[in-house]
Amino acid sequence: MGLIFMGLSQAGSWGCFDEFNRIKIEVLSVVSTQVKICLDAIKRLKMNPANNMFVFDDDSIQMKVTSGYFITMNPGYAGRTELPENLKALFRSCAMVVPDIVLICENMLMAEGFEEAQDLSKKFMTLYSLAKSLLSQQIHYDWGLRAVKSVLR
Repeated sequence: MGLIFMGLSQAGSWGCFDEFNRIKIEVLSVVSTQVKICLDAIKRLKMNPANNMFVFDDDSIQMKVTSGYFITMNPGYAGRTELPENLKALFRSCAMVVPDIVLICENMLMAEGFEEAQDLSKKFMTLYSLAKSLLSQQIHYDWGLRAVKSVLR
């Protein structure tokens, strides 16, 4: 993880770590220290743009202010750990909602030139919902947004 943070800091890139709460708690405590060092370096750089060097894991590296670190989590599932408080404090939380698939279908159909996109999107989702409820419930069948978009494409 340290090498990833060093690379992102030097390149000024963003890093998004998916399902961050699947990492073991021992590793998360080390990661929290690394993230804190990088965020402190960004704060110092904003206050003093001339000094863009900082020490990370005994190496002196350059920090670009455009660096960013993001995490996604799916709480409540088996095998997920609760983030330590010191790590939680380094990130802003944001709740997500279930997407309006009918509206997404309508926009995709309009983008392709369908004039009856609103009616077609409702019909499509009615058909799709029926298929989801009546066909096999096996886990290898995907009835989510990715599948809807694939069918519409």
